[in-house]
Amino acid sequence: MKIVREEYSRLRGRGEEGDQDSLHKLLTSGGQSEDLSETLAPLRTNVIEAVNELLLELDGIQDNISVQALEHIHSNEVIMTLGRSAAVEAFLREAARKRSFQVIVAEGAPYCQGHDLATSLAAAGIETTVITDAAIFAVMSRVNKVIIGTKTILANGGLRAVIGAHTLALAARHHSTPLIVCAAMYKLCPQFPNEENTVHKFVSPQEVLPFTEGEILCKVSAYCPVFDYVPPELITLFISNIGGNAPSYIYRLMSELYNPDDHQL
Repeated sequence: MKIVREEYSRLRGRGEEGDQDSLHKLLTSGGQSEDLSETLAPLRTNVIEAVNELLLELDGIQDNISVQALEHIHSNEVIMTLGRSAAVEAFLREAARKRSFQVIVAEGAPYCQGHDLATSLAAAGIETTVITDAAIFAVMSRVNKVIIGTKTILANGGLRAVIGAHTLALAARHHSTPLIVCAAMYKLCPQFPNEENTVHKFVSPQEVLPFTEGEILCKVSAYCPVFDYVPPELITLFISNIGGNAPSYIYRLMSELYNPDDHQL
């Protein structure tokens, strides 16, 4: 939608002066919808070209994130992560090409995808240790940085991340350990965490309490949430394909990727 609006404005002879609006203008711009009723013949071709350029950019997103690894990971540091994130894995692998460091992986129960990440990092020659999620706080005092991925970056700068991420973030804040999030900009979402279904999702508790435990099932209730909400005040830095930004800058990135009229479709 953002691409369509930009191409439409360009064909009508208007520039992109709105990209540099102040925070006050961004917050008070509601109700000023643009008239898109005029038919413009070249619009379809221009939009297709712009989408193709976006697809090419998406192909290199992982590399654009991982190339920043040496700026944030230094020799002999201890890095902690949670579960398995493709962006974090590429980030750590890139840093390991020139730096020697240790990675502690919290397994990320109940799916324990951290085991797969640990196996992959160990195969790349990175010293890796797997811990249970319950040991996060006990080990955090040894950690120099926490680096995680996320499913979604919410409009307020918070995260919709893998379950256990909030516990990890709280432990990092208690020990004054920086929390870095590796995520591409396409994960930025105009939703806020106060919307009921934005964060919460539950799946079958089979991984927690197998159905073979027939005698216990009728006596207990088992819940298996998939995602955690991590508030922006627990996050130190976002590393994306366009560079590093603080959570407080998310509002500006939001204005570059979404038009206010498209927040509710």
